[in-house]
Amino acid sequence: MSTGQAFELDSLLRDKVRLLGNLLGSTIRNQYGEEMLKRIEDIRKQAKKARSGDHAERDRLLALLKTMPDDALVPVVRGFNQFLNLANIAEQQHGVSWRRGNAADDEVEQMFTQLLDRLQQKGLDGSGLSQQVADVNIELVLTAHPTEITRRTLIQKYDLIAHLLQQRDDLRADHPGLPQLEQRLAAVIEEIWFTDEIRQVRPTAVDEAKWGFAVIENSLWEAVPRLMRSLDSELQQRGAERLPLTAAPVRFSSWMGGDRDGNPNVTSGVTREVLYLARWMAADLFLRDIEVLGMQLSMTEATAEFRRTLGENDAEPYRACMHRLRERLEQTKLWAAAQARGEACEASPLVDEDELLQPLLQCYHSLTEQGLGGVAETGLLDTIRRVACFGLTLVRLDVRQESTRHTDVMAEICEFYGMGDYRAWPEEKKQQFLLTELQSRRPLIPNRWQPSAEVQEVLDTMQVLATKAGDGVSCYIISMASEPSDVLTVVLLLQACGVRDHMPVVPLFETLSDLEQSAPRMEKLWSVDWYREYSRGHQQVMIGYSDSSKDAGQLAAVWAQYRAQEALSRVAAEKGIRLRLFHGRGGSVGRGGGPAHRAILSQPPGSVAGGLRVTEQGEMIRFKFGLPDVAIRNLRVYISAVLEANLLPPEAPRPQWRETMEELAAAGVKSYRAMVRDTPEFVRYFRAATPEQELGKLALGSRPARRRSGGGIETLRAIPWIFAWTQMRLMLPAWLGSDEALDGPVGQGRLTQLQDMYNNWPFFRTYIDMLEMVLSKADPAIAQYYESRLVEAELQPLGSQLRMRLDLIRELVLQVKDQQTLLQNNLALQQSMSVRDPYTDPLHYLQAELLFRERQDQEVISEDVERALKVTMAGIAAGMRNTG
Repeated sequence: MSTGQAFELDSLLRDKVRLLGNLLGSTIRNQYGEEMLKRIEDIRKQAKKARSGDHAERDRLLALLKTMPDDALVPVVRGFNQFLNLANIAEQQHGVSWRRGNAADDEVEQMFTQLLDRLQQKGLDGSGLSQQVADVNIELVLTAHPTEITRRTLIQKYDLIAHLLQQRDDLRADHPGLPQLEQRLAAVIEEIWFTDEIRQVRPTAVDEAKWGFAVIENSLWEAVPRLMRSLDSELQQRGAERLPLTAAPVRFSSWMGGDRDGNPNVTSGVTREVLYLARWMAADLFLRDIEVLGMQLSMTEATAEFRRTLGENDAEPYRACMHRLRERLEQTKLWAAAQARGEACEASPLVDEDELLQPLLQCYHSLTEQGLGGVAETGLLDTIRRVACFGLTLVRLDVRQESTRHTDVMAEICEFYGMGDYRAWPEEKKQQFLLTELQSRRPLIPNRWQPSAEVQEVLDTMQVLATKAGDGVSCYIISMASEPSDVLTVVLLLQACGVRDHMPVVPLFETLSDLEQSAPRMEKLWSVDWYREYSRGHQQVMIGYSDSSKDAGQLAAVWAQYRAQEALSRVAAEKGIRLRLFHGRGGSVGRGGGPAHRAILSQPPGSVAGGLRVTEQGEMIRFKFGLPDVAIRNLRVYISAVLEANLLPPEAPRPQWRETMEELAAAGVKSYRAMVRDTPEFVRYFRAATPEQELGKLALGSRPARRRSGGGIETLRAIPWIFAWTQMRLMLPAWLGSDEALDGPVGQGRLTQLQDMYNNWPFFRTYIDMLEMVLSKADPAIAQYYESRLVEAELQPLGSQLRMRLDLIRELVLQVKDQQTLLQNNLALQQSMSVRDPYTDPLHYLQAELLFRERQDQEVISEDVERALKVTMAGIAAGMRNTG
């Protein structure tokens, strides 16, 4: 991006941010008066001055904040919080606006086009090119990890603001409709201001599933057919064939209502309800399509074959077809709603996807054969594309449960039969027993048996999967899987409960040791003839990013993930297994997050040959897929990256690079664990310096923050672990361990080798770039202020040590990248953070102050302080753009 383009982007975006800020200011003035607005503006201006690093200016800012009366706390923090949310909306909408300064040469927009050019230069074109796009096999799995801090009510209003900003982009500065549009913007911002931004009640798992459905309804339903049209257009411009009518390069699944690992709120009843609600939502969305098509398809000309399928001689055959589908969809809604409530329903629902798809295809072919292709190519084609992508289940649901819960079932069954302690059996004995039972004709589950409530719940879930609702389940994931018997146990229990044959069972390898042992364990499983037949030569394996990073530190974790993918891909090829890797990435860098294109291209060569399955978590779903234009942009990124990884793969890493990474990873995990596990005062420091204990006040999601009550860091989920460090800006999970690891080679005079790895190895380059991005968001001065207010004196030397290590890793990253400053080549992120800093900084300082007050006076804490504290957490999350 040239300086001129950067300036243009800056001015257009800043105009939108300024407009929304002024409208917000007017709303605050109307409620609280000019004095409150002046207070907020004075704090913002002083925060901007304090950013210069002048201690006197920072002291003036702190004085303004410390002298603020309690009754001003909530309006001030809400003002900063809502500005940050509005700035995010402006930035997101502007990123896909045709008016942005760099729209013509946008790298993301050109990514797919340039890839097709390169593929054609390699000799891939025509039908081969189209088929590669159609078969790219990407599945995005929407998960409800508690990182989406914004209420659904407000998300809908934020989406409306984005829509209005887009309309504003389309109007000239002197357009007569502009004042009215800005009045509508003002009204929506007023609605937002008078809506409580903090959830008062924790959402249920069903609420989370409905939020996922809303993303599809409000964005992806429109985005998918538009995406397909754009792909068709670019392929046809090159003389390639259009994509098949039923092609679905990208599909969607969900964990919302299916992920019960450590979440007792997700029961068999919840899963059943969510599966039927998804069918209701799909029927409702298709019904809207069919009603529009019924109005459009008034033509009378049709082929004889199409008329025969109708079985009657209608004057308007296409409308007759739509009428029949409308009736069946209405029946489907009635049936699905009754089933979700657990009630019987006499109806004739659509349960087989072909019942919907085939009539639509028949309409399409009849229209095109009658010379009405232009009609067929509009709304009808869009609906066919939606059926191919979403089907009658809208999203396929993953069911996930922790491995010991299945072991408990087998242990109780074996105990009932007097067969001994199943848990104590060696692995080989477990496997032999399970394989014998899988081929036995007698029932596994006793008739006169009263299992524990926990065991009954596992079996109840599997029995739900055996009903018609189970057709909406994509796979059964076993978290903390460690042995082949973990997989065989689930297969046996599914079979015993009557679940359809060959439901995919997916082991999830999460910890460092499990990742290291994943390939040998899968090799043992793939050597079992019975299992090879069961799996039909296909296997999905999930790689966990969050827990491995929390277990070993980010550096050791990313290398273990890379090596596990290499080894699994190699063993699968040797065993004749078609492997599909499922990446459990989070939104933040500490949980495997980062730009999708770079992340995919940094995977081992050949590791996405079987397609790509990846989680999209929490707030990242809204940022990446919440608006149709943004969704299309991000879906094109995924398609481009997987195509490039498979058809133009990077070279394998050089042996000396691998040796260096082994050295770095070993040093990194040793350094990380020495601090997190072996430093006695570390847990005390973490709980004092961060708002970890207070995060429970936010009703973020249905899932508890801890796997079990009590305990130390090991019981804390990865999400609140990272959320807490982000709130006080030390960002420790993303870099701890990397500092001492990288310092070793640099201190030995091997900097040029690291620079060579950075310049020529996509894996290492992506790791260092992600490290740079998160380090740019770290702020040692803010972290030190939290410490000064919240941490007892005897623990403060530990904080000084951590900040010194933060300074070291920053310097090391600059040396590896041969830069003078962080983000030297990422002007867009620099600008983004500079807009937010004057708003996030006061929230940080206020949060530290409010935490101090709450911890000092827990018995007499005021309602204003309590609410203001919650809002600071939401505001900082909005400012950082990645909560966990």
